Amino acid sequence: MTGLLEEDGLNRESLSIKAAIATLGCKVNQYESEGLGEALARRGYTMVPFSSVADCYIINTCTVTARTNYQSRQIIRKAIRNNPEAVIVVTGCYAQTAPAEIAGIPGVTLIAGHAEKDQIPDLIARLLKERLEIRVGDIGQTRQFSSLAATRFKDHTRAFLKIQDGCNAWCSYCIIPSARGRSRSLAEGSVLEQLAHMGRTGYREVVLTGIHLGAYGQDFSPQSSLVDLLRKVEEQHPVERLRLSSIEPTEISDDFIALLRQSALLCPHLHIPLQSGDDSILTRMKRHYTTSFFKDLLEKLCRTIPDLAIGIDVIAGFPGEDEAAFERTVELIESLPVAYLHVFPYSVRPGTPAAAMPDQVSPDAKKKRAEILRTLGTCKREVFARRFHGRSLRVLVEERRERSSGLRKGFSGNYLPILMTNADASQVNQLVQVQIENIDGTRISGRIMTP
Repeated sequence: MTGLLEEDGLNRESLSIKAAIATLGCKVNQYESEGLGEALARRGYTMVPFSSVADCYIINTCTVTARTNYQSRQIIRKAIRNNPEAVIVVTGCYAQTAPAEIAGIPGVTLIAGHAEKDQIPDLIARLLKERLEIRVGDIGQTRQFSSLAATRFKDHTRAFLKIQDGCNAWCSYCIIPSARGRSRSLAEGSVLEQLAHMGRTGYREVVLTGIHLGAYGQDFSPQSSLVDLLRKVEEQHPVERLRLSSIEPTEISDDFIALLRQSALLCPHLHIPLQSGDDSILTRMKRHYTTSFFKDLLEKLCRTIPDLAIGIDVIAGFPGEDEAAFERTVELIESLPVAYLHVFPYSVRPGTPAAAMPDQVSPDAKKKRAEILRTLGTCKREVFARRFHGRSLRVLVEERRERSSGLRKGFSGNYLPILMTNADASQVNQLVQVQIENIDGTRISGRIMTP
């Protein structure tokens, strides 16, 4: 241990240094935070809850909305209040896009961009409280995939594996390409190796994540694709279930649909961003499909894979969205075979084309439209769930319990959250068959079937 600590620029005292990490935003950020935590633990740091007094706080920020910027600043200030003498490290998308804003917060020690995130574990021991250091390079020039790899996921039954980073799409409302840089992919061999390791360590299900997952392999020479990768994973079958995070509608090919239909590994669950149900708004958003294309795609998917769960993203109140455009969005979603919605009121992101567009929608109108869409989403969840009353579904049992009833919870392959009336501790992290007995709104419960 001494040699390792000296090599990393640390000493035996590092074993008593307490570090804490807070994460905002997407599964990619969550994955990277787990990787940071593992890297710090290997160097002898003691990882503690973020609410406790620590010697070092790392805040892995998000910038997808103005609200997440505000939340990031709140958490930074909370860490400083917890221990004014601590090393305060700020990284993530907000750090990449607005380092000067963060530097204005007294008490911040290090601001690290995405390309510099891998260096954080080696920098912490050398930082002085009085010194502010900003390490934020041009993320647009980064082509290397991050070396931070997470292998353990505290409080999660499912594991996550980041296989892609960055985005080349440049939707008019989105700051993420500026924050994450160009699309880049984890080598196929590394994907297969890490999946195999997760399977050996006991994970039954792994979620493949990325900023623009469907662009996987396009940066390779020769080019590859997500379908090519999934076929190789299917051959090796390193885990029992594989789930995909969000994938763009234009990247769901016939080959992809055929693979999903035939797969014994892939969960029948897709999350596909719609964003708007009005063609003129989609054009303003620089989304490269039409509403008719989207509807035809979803109907084709559900014809081919009848029990498939499809979730969609939708933005309420994009610039230029009048009442007629919003009504077209509602009508389209009502007609779509979707299982749930993720609804986001449009948030102005400085530096994006949408921020300078005329006809900005008022905050009150955005809030009202978001509420209407969320109500519609709740109805869609209930309708989808009721299809499975009386049926048997394969469920991964989780450790956590519902607070009100104390029942254990799990997710089916098609992403239905199911409470189990007879699950016990021995069945945690096991895939079991559950008979669906009761559906009350969006609350689903059932009994584990004996073999």
